[in-house]
Amino acid sequence: MFTGIVEEMGAITAVDPSGDGVRVTVRAPLSVSDAGHGDSISVSGVCLTVVDQGDDWFTADVMKQTLDMSTLADVAPGRAVNLERATAAHGRLGGHIVQGHIDGTGVVREVRPGAQWSVVRVGIPHHLAPLVVDKGSIAIDGVSLTVSAVSDPAETEQWLEVSLIPETLAATTLGRAEAGTPVNLETDILARHVQRMLSFRAPDNPAADAATTERGSE
Repeated sequence: MFTGIVEEMGAITAVDPSGDGVRVTVRAPLSVSDAGHGDSISVSGVCLTVVDQGDDWFTADVMKQTLDMSTLADVAPGRAVNLERATAAHGRLGGHIVQGHIDGTGVVREVRPGAQWSVVRVGIPHHLAPLVVDKGSIAIDGVSLTVSAVSDPAETEQWLEVSLIPETLAATTLGRAEAGTPVNLETDILARHVQRMLSFRAPDNPAADAATTERGSE
């Protein structure tokens, strides 16, 4: 589990085919300082497992499903990435609960620079829009952020906005984002659980009918 508080910006240094996936090598001096084989590290929001490491790098396998769901699909050497080690049980939860399980990708539509911060609008898939609420939490490229505005449900294209403070702009890859940049999205786990539970209450859901029948026979 992660908190969405990025610890360092690293970079992809190698991408090698591995079956139907790839093996990536990441320059990550801080992240490997106390890492061991099998440890989890968030790479721009994607939870990856350390399989090999050196003084300032580690390698990890990325399976096809992850490639299909995230911006790692077209990853190449030289790309900057946000890095965070798995949170310790005794650590502070500075952001929010982030699993490192990407729900999908969005695309930066607009960046509006301000005197002290920048407002970034991200176009999001329609199926993720119900999971995003104003003032709620969202992880974008592994960065824990507060949603500052959302689109109306009736709009053709769904979007969210976040406001980035100078520290976030300087310490993460979001400071380099521009219109057209794809980003990884992870919605709030609580919202996903609620959506799943409500789906079983749908009148045409066989599982809901079976549950109602079982309760009635008790």
